[in-house]
Amino acid sequence: MRDKIKDLYTESLQTQISAAELLPDAIMRAAEKMVECLISGHKIIVCGHGRGYANAQILVANLLNRYEFERPSFPAVLLSLDSAVGSAIIFDDNHMQLYQRQFNAVAQTGDLLIVLASGNEEVIVNVIHAAAGKDIPVVALTNAQNDHVHGALSENDVAIASPATKESRILENHLFVINALCELVDYQILFAPSAPSE
Repeated sequence: MRDKIKDLYTESLQTQISAAELLPDAIMRAAEKMVECLISGHKIIVCGHGRGYANAQILVANLLNRYEFERPSFPAVLLSLDSAVGSAIIFDDNHMQLYQRQFNAVAQTGDLLIVLASGNEEVIVNVIHAAAGKDIPVVALTNAQNDHVHGALSENDVAIASPATKESRILENHLFVINALCELVDYQILFAPSAPSE
């Protein structure tokens, strides 16, 4: 069992090392979009499905409450999976529109959509299409095998594709990216609002 534990650490570290080579530019672009959205007075709409919903909750909590520094709340909305709203939509047999209907009700020009997809979930693809229809940019936390999700993105959107293929490693990497984004956003807004990107 000890060897298995060491193997798990090794697998996780290898994913992070690969991500460190592949993802910095995409993470930087995503952070810039988040900062632009927030300083212009708009909100960030977050959508995660399946196990990715937990990571989506963490991102919204970090924005609405705080990350590491005390600050005013940043406006953020979590598209709901487990509330009465989600239950009502699913009950009406509209499960493929679970997030799309909520998004269409709250999204406004200038907002930003962040989606978390560890697979090719159709409900995530549908909400990306809804964002395109409202000319709202998208940041997608995905993996290299999310062909349908990547195909729904435009050239103005940002894909942060985890190099992992196993869902547990993808979710770990997405959580790291969430923390990195929150740290970068706090830094840019609180400490370096006019600093150029590096």
